[in-house]
Amino acid sequence: MPRLADLAELVRAPAALSVPGDVVAGAAAAGALGRRTPALAAASVLLYWAGMAANDWADRRLDAVERPERPIPSGRVAPGAALGLAAGFTAAGVALATAAGGRRAATVAVGLAAAVWGYDLAAKSTAAGPAVMAACRGLDVLLGATGGRALRAVPAAVTVAAHTWTVTALSRREVTGADAALPLRTLAGTALVAASAAVPPRPVRARPGRPLVVTRGGPTGVPGRGPAVAAALPALLAGWYAARYGAAQARAAADPRAGRVRAAVGAGITGLPALQGALAARAGAGLLGLAVAAAAPLGGRLARKVSPT
Repeated sequence: MPRLADLAELVRAPAALSVPGDVVAGAAAAGALGRRTPALAAASVLLYWAGMAANDWADRRLDAVERPERPIPSGRVAPGAALGLAAGFTAAGVALATAAGGRRAATVAVGLAAAVWGYDLAAKSTAAGPAVMAACRGLDVLLGATGGRALRAVPAAVTVAAHTWTVTALSRREVTGADAALPLRTLAGTALVAASAAVPPRPVRARPGRPLVVTRGGPTGVPGRGPAVAAALPALLAGWYAARYGAAQARAAADPRAGRVRAAVGAGITGLPALQGALAARAGAGLLGLAVAAAAPLGGRLARKVSPT
């Protein structure tokens, strides 16, 4: 029977802090924030953990050579147990998404699960790998949007997908190291991603016949000087994201050995909540965006105990 610590390492538990923000960003963009959002976020985490367990099961022979300390090759978790855990988390994630969001959420969750398993079992080592993983994160954002106007969440989904492409491209060289051109390319992508997330929210307008209700903190619920703070918040959070992740990529470009590349991958994973927070704030959910972004430093601290890569 594997220990809880071994299972946490198998599914890269701290990295799950980067997942709920996908759903929050999608729900905020689609105007669908509500009681179903926490359940959809939990379903997203289950599907993420399923993907991590399936990934290690699929890589068990390669890990025996490159990463013998991982839970499966070290003998701490049996291959069958990892596969069973991956299947169980997948079923639970799809079931929870269906219960919370109905048919629309079920459709996206099934597509997300298929993309996750497709990446782990087939696409990961191919040229299509980064694109498939990016699609997984994009679908995760759209899962949160299923209760509202999903088309409005497409820009947020594309932004998160683009970030994920950079992380996945780096992750393919975290064991062997890379040439300096790779982290420089992903750094350029990060700059574009941050710029797209920094766009301030559009002004809130009342619908015909309805008064505009402004909360104490302004239309976006950000305490302080209302619209001025709300307009600056996406840029501040996007800048924080770019600084955290960009600095790690710059270090990898200067010294592209495996350890620096692996550190950049970890920074991309643990820094994602800051980007998600910027997207939520851009959609008008300022306080919630700040709460999502707060997971970034927490994930960074936990990553020192359990590797997110």
